Amino acid sequence: MKTTPAAAAYPARQPLYKSLFVQILVAVAAGITIGYLWPDIGASLRPLGDGFIQLIKMIIAPLIFMVIVTGISAVGDVKAVGRVGIKALAYFTAATLFALAFGLVVANLVQPGAGLNIDPATLSQDALNAKTSTAPPKDAGQFLLGIIPSSVVGAFASNSLLQVLCFAVFFGAAIVVVGREKCKPVIDVMETTLELFFKIMAWVMRVAPVGAFGAMAFIIGQYGLGSLSTYAVLVAACYGSALVFIGLLFLVAWVYPRVPLWQFIKYSREEFILALGTASTESVLPRIMTKLNNAGCSRATTGLVVPTGYSFNLDGAALYLSISLLFLAQAFGHNLDLGQQLAALGVLMLTSKGMAGVPGSAFLALSATAGALGIFPVAGVALLLGADRLMDSMRVVVNLLGNCVATFVVAKWEGQFDRQAMLEAFGGKVPAGPSVAVPVP
Repeated sequence: MKTTPAAAAYPARQPLYKSLFVQILVAVAAGITIGYLWPDIGASLRPLGDGFIQLIKMIIAPLIFMVIVTGISAVGDVKAVGRVGIKALAYFTAATLFALAFGLVVANLVQPGAGLNIDPATLSQDALNAKTSTAPPKDAGQFLLGIIPSSVVGAFASNSLLQVLCFAVFFGAAIVVVGREKCKPVIDVMETTLELFFKIMAWVMRVAPVGAFGAMAFIIGQYGLGSLSTYAVLVAACYGSALVFIGLLFLVAWVYPRVPLWQFIKYSREEFILALGTASTESVLPRIMTKLNNAGCSRATTGLVVPTGYSFNLDGAALYLSISLLFLAQAFGHNLDLGQQLAALGVLMLTSKGMAGVPGSAFLALSATAGALGIFPVAGVALLLGADRLMDSMRVVVNLLGNCVATFVVAKWEGQFDRQAMLEAFGGKVPAGPSVAVPVP
């Protein structure tokens, strides 16, 4: 019996136990159970989660480099690449500013720190130093200089995504200027190597449930669920604001690029549940870029927007930072006026940038803001040590979804979005695996 084209377009539904989404969901539930019932065992399972994320990091830098270079060479227009970068940064700035301002509004309405009356004399700087001493904050000049790699090899070795992206843009632009035909041997090698990396990624993803299990067991075993009650109002404020913000992302995605965001989440459910399970958006970076490519965004746009967004468009982190800042001010009995809150907004815009993957990044941003404004003792940031892990799920989902929406918006804005390809992907007519094609009108 011959297979019809329609039947070939829709592969047979696989058993539930073979679904990566189901496997990760079960692994996360098992990790929560182990961490809650046997905290010591759960805390000892951290290497499983860390090992999986290390496997992902192993391929991130070269994969991003090749995606960006091949994408730019396919576009064939250096000016278009520059426009994509400028439009992405403009969107990131507007989104971060709105997230920070929205967080301040929520904190003013909910007053999560009111009535705590913390005595500054009871605070110790030691716990905060242990969390942040490995990564001193940078000023704007240092951060911008840090984007330029002092050594290309060093950028790849240290997995510095912004430095890899910077070199990739230069490399791709050089191919466009020299000529695609003349550079065809180099492009062919990169395309073939990219397929090999996607194959490695597919192998790594087979152990994703193990990584999610270990990460979740560690988080629950180490930090427990009991701290929920201590920070109940703060947690509720953060998660409530995240839900409203996600609703706004749904609206933005539908109004401009006309993307049904719920269908995209369904299409990318494996990536979202894995990011939740590992409390890391890095763990799904290669896969989410592939999904966005298959959903109609050009490879050049995806390659530029997504990695840059990991440092410049942390919407979930922005919500958390602004709410936490007012939480701490209220906990010390300070009611900030409008001028002080606007000043805090400006400082947070600077201190929150470029901290993706930096240990204790939220504490660094809050410490720098507290030091700059003098609202409360810097040591007071240590009050958030118990609540920070509880916010991971909120930050991860909003950060990831925000970057996906940014990619759709910028791709549409630049005319590099194929909505028909998106609908076919959501309908199951496009394989979920890597797509070598670059949909550029």
